[in-house]
Amino acid sequence: MIKVYHYPKCTTCKRALKWLKENNVECEKKDIKEQPPVFEEMKEIYKKSGLPLKKFFNTSGLVYKELKLKDKLADMSEDEQLKLLCSNGMLIKRPLVIGSDFVLVGFKENEWGKFF
Repeated sequence: MIKVYHYPKCTTCKRALKWLKENNVECEKKDIKEQPPVFEEMKEIYKKSGLPLKKFFNTSGLVYKELKLKDKLADMSEDEQLKLLCSNGMLIKRPLVIGSDFVLVGFKENEWGKFF
């Protein structure tokens, strides 16, 4: 079963969960603000994804902007960035979907169709 980290108030997350339901995809839902991934899990998700670490940051979010991360990420190590992501679920781009052999960041219906 896939795991979906989402934020209940996020309209993109709501659309994504609706899409999963319409496509009969069962998932375990986790509120990304209440239960963000722990460091080891986030590291595993990142490695499995094959994506650049920057793709996991919610660059349009308030916390990202308040912390001025646009200017700071380049000087941070991979582990520092992963720890930062785990410290506040609102920094993570959502929804974050983890399957047995794939990771999806954000909701793009045409991309999701290839996995489900």
